Amino acid sequence: MRLKQAYRLGQALHKLLFLKDRPLTVKLLVFLALLVVVPLTVVGLISYSNSSASLKDAASRSSWQMIEQVKSHIEYYIRDFEIDSIKLLNQPEMKTMLLADSKDELQAFRPSIMQHFKDVAYSRPDISRITLLVENRAVFDTGNEMDMQLAAKLEQEPWYDTVPMNGDIKLISRLSSRGDSAAEPVISIVKRIIDSRTLEPVGMLIMDINFKRIQEIAYNVTVGRSGYMAIVDENGQYIYHPDPSMIGSKAEFHYADWMLQQDDGYFQSGKGPFYTFNRSSYLNWHLVTVMPNEELNRGVAYIGRTILLTVLITLVMAYLLAAAFAASIVAPIRKLQFFMKRVKDGNFAERAKVESKDEIGILTNDFNQMVEKVEQLMKEVYTSELREADLSLRQKEMELKVLQSQVNPHFLYNALETVRGMALEQGITDISKLVTSLAKMLRYNLSHASPIVTLREELAICCMYLDIQKFRFEEKLHYRIHVPEEALEQYIPKFSLQPLVENCVIHGTETGTSRVMITISAVLNGSDYKVTVADTGSGIKPDRLKLIERDLREKELSTDGAHIGIINVHRRMMHLFGERYGLGLTSQAGTGTTVTITLPLKEACSHDAISV
Repeated sequence: MRLKQAYRLGQALHKLLFLKDRPLTVKLLVFLALLVVVPLTVVGLISYSNSSASLKDAASRSSWQMIEQVKSHIEYYIRDFEIDSIKLLNQPEMKTMLLADSKDELQAFRPSIMQHFKDVAYSRPDISRITLLVENRAVFDTGNEMDMQLAAKLEQEPWYDTVPMNGDIKLISRLSSRGDSAAEPVISIVKRIIDSRTLEPVGMLIMDINFKRIQEIAYNVTVGRSGYMAIVDENGQYIYHPDPSMIGSKAEFHYADWMLQQDDGYFQSGKGPFYTFNRSSYLNWHLVTVMPNEELNRGVAYIGRTILLTVLITLVMAYLLAAAFAASIVAPIRKLQFFMKRVKDGNFAERAKVESKDEIGILTNDFNQMVEKVEQLMKEVYTSELREADLSLRQKEMELKVLQSQVNPHFLYNALETVRGMALEQGITDISKLVTSLAKMLRYNLSHASPIVTLREELAICCMYLDIQKFRFEEKLHYRIHVPEEALEQYIPKFSLQPLVENCVIHGTETGTSRVMITISAVLNGSDYKVTVADTGSGIKPDRLKLIERDLREKELSTDGAHIGIINVHRRMMHLFGERYGLGLTSQAGTGTTVTITLPLKEACSHDAISV
């Protein structure tokens, strides 16, 4: 059943895909359109994908080059301040001041220290503020802060404890406030001061740098037409952004946290901007270029529009060509179709006109010749069919008489009875039993009674057949019957079990060397009952089993070929009891075969079937 459904589904899909029931004109238009659209679409998609990837690679390479240049400038710029901080700390007055023990001594150095700070700040206008904290003793600040509260305030900021203890600098992006004025975003170069005697930190130098120079460097960078560059510190906050209000705020783009863990790369979230980034190991900053997706895909969109326009123009040309081509083919075919319809209606006098020498012209000419031959054959067939039918009936009668004359039942019965008597005289009881069983089987097969018998009668014949075979195969063949008493009086087609049992013997015992057990059983099931014939022989291979199942479904009664008995038994059961009854076959190579017969109960059998 499932195979039939799968076959029907395959046929339906074949019709749908190949337009099997559609006119030839429609097929030509559809297939030509597919020949144009499919290749161009594939080429277009591949070109679009490759163009998009190439543009992203080109944009990322260009952005990396710009980022490298800006990164180099900024690193040189910050290194200058680091050098200034080192020079400042190496001043003789600074070293002497750091060795002072009392606050009064520290205050004595304040004028000279502050002058050094002012000189450095004057020489570098981008320095906003210089602050020196001598731990728990003094504060030196160009913002004129002298109160130790400034030191306490700075120590509370989260970056304070992260400054390296070995005297290395640390860059911090923060807000620096001075008095009542608004806080200013600055980059602070922070460095711990180490006592040369104890190698312990004794202070902190903080040099605040405004963003003017960094803004000048970054502002000159152009990323496409509408892109921009930004600088993000290690915490993901903007150090530089074209919009000044964004400085100091958290970077808002996707994957910002992931980016902070990478050294370089690029990414894009959906249809969002295209980001390229590179990390400065010296500054611990990420320089990021941002290019809008619209600008990145401007070239790809142009390619897509060009491909789409090309497909449309080519499709229109293909349809025009297909229409002309279809007209030159379909018109002669329609004329031929018209004449075929006339012939189908019985008009054999007219002929189609041959207008060309191509395949359609040859087909038309062959059609005309075929019509002429059909007209002649119809006259001959009408008379010959009657003659052949009469001859066939006479031949069947003769064959029947020949068959009847070939076998004289009375002669066979008398001959077998003679053999049985001779065996008894010689005391050979086995031969007597074998001849008796053979005679009963012969009488059962040649009788002209009803085609339906009881299961008891059919089992008796099977037992006789198996007993005869046991004389031949001895211990190689065994059988057993498991049939309940209530099933013995059920109806079964005459001579239906013996062919199945014979198959078990032929394909199980004769072809093998091991012991074979044949089991016949029956079971009642609702309005039906099932008889099972099973053997432990060599079984049937899967491909052979499929062939037999197909023949059971499709073949009618057969007189030649393979597995004749099974097919004929199956068809006789269907003829007597209906389509839902018959044989079912299961087998596995090497383990045996099982044949299941499904039949109606005696009460459900029709009177007509019983009396046939």
